[in-house]
Amino acid sequence: MARRFSKPKSELPFLSPQAFEDEAALILAEYGNAHQQVTDPPVPIDDIIEEHFKLVLQIDNLRAKFPEGDVLGAIYFNDKKIVVDASLIPEDFPAMRGRYRFTLAHELAHWRLHRHLYLRRANEPQLLPSGEPKPDHVLRDGKPDPKEYQANRLASCLLMPREMVKRLWHEAQGGMDPVYLDDLRPRQQQILTAEVLRRGGLSMGQDAVDNALFEHVARPLAQKFEVSPEAMRIRLEGMNLLLRKKEPSLFA
Repeated sequence: MARRFSKPKSELPFLSPQAFEDEAALILAEYGNAHQQVTDPPVPIDDIIEEHFKLVLQIDNLRAKFPEGDVLGAIYFNDKKIVVDASLIPEDFPAMRGRYRFTLAHELAHWRLHRHLYLRRANEPQLLPSGEPKPDHVLRDGKPDPKEYQANRLASCLLMPREMVKRLWHEAQGGMDPVYLDDLRPRQQQILTAEVLRRGGLSMGQDAVDNALFEHVARPLAQKFEVSPEAMRIRLEGMNLLLRKKEPSLFA
């Protein structure tokens, strides 16, 4: 059974990697029991938020409201409302579909994991310049902290369920063997040329090159799960399906 989050309100609980997997599986099971089972990607994150959790989804120009930071999403706990920046709407900006879906999952993760930290003071009478209530939490691009880390981990597990990823990896690769960077080096120039054309440019630092090689492998799965290649690459690395180094064999 998934671990329940019942720590004291003032404390951010430590969660093991398995706890995030379990909680994501529990959310999908709850949604499946109440609505429909999710057996194939993409995970219907909009429906999970609106139909199961009964949260309101709203689009707004958050970057204009919060010019001091690159705000992508916000949550109002007492109002049960998630707001996403208009720059992420996939109908207008198809390339942002993965970022949009991850932002939704990230904010839902805050609702699931952290609302006990906010509800005591949710929607305090602090107003934005427009006179609107201030959101209880905002997602700023590139601003990690422990709550953000937890929300990202749960969002990743929810959008890319472990067993579903393993099944599609097996179908695509013909087995569960990992892909190593060394496996991709012979095709590095070909892969990087394709990635440069696709992205319109690419940093040539070693980390950026290695990430691009892995994201090339991750891209077909990313398209199925409707997440970014970066998000899928991070998920596959966390599942040890993409590995940067081959460990020497004891029997070589």
